[in-house]
Amino acid sequence: QVQLVESGGGLVQAGGSLRLSCAASGRTFSTLSMGWFRQAPGKDRAFVAAINWSGGSTYYADTVKGRFTISRDNAKNTVYLEMNTLKPEDTAVYYCAARNRLYGVPRNGAYDYWGQGTQVTVSS
Repeated sequence: QVQLVESGGGLVQAGGSLRLSCAASGRTFSTLSMGWFRQAPGKDRAFVAAINWSGGSTYYADTVKGRFTISRDNAKNTVYLEMNTLKPEDTAVYYCAARNRLYGVPRNGAYDYWGQGTQVTVSS
């Protein structure tokens, strides 16, 4: 089993920045592909970004490309989502997710483990 705990959410003004963290435990972190998803009120959960086990490959939704950066520190068992130039439409609960790296780096919801989520609210 893998446990994931997100942190770093909060309230920020449009144009501001936040950095989300997701700490993993229960399994060797470098065996995991990691992803970030978000769910806004009344909407389906949506892919945001993903990263392979080494950090050498990253993937982004078009809506966040150029503004968000995903990274990981395998020594700290943590994946990050740096969010810049935030917009009100980025308001959502953000979830991190993990999957065995043998199955690639999904950009859909095909992850085995999910965190509890952290709220990000961007005011206009």
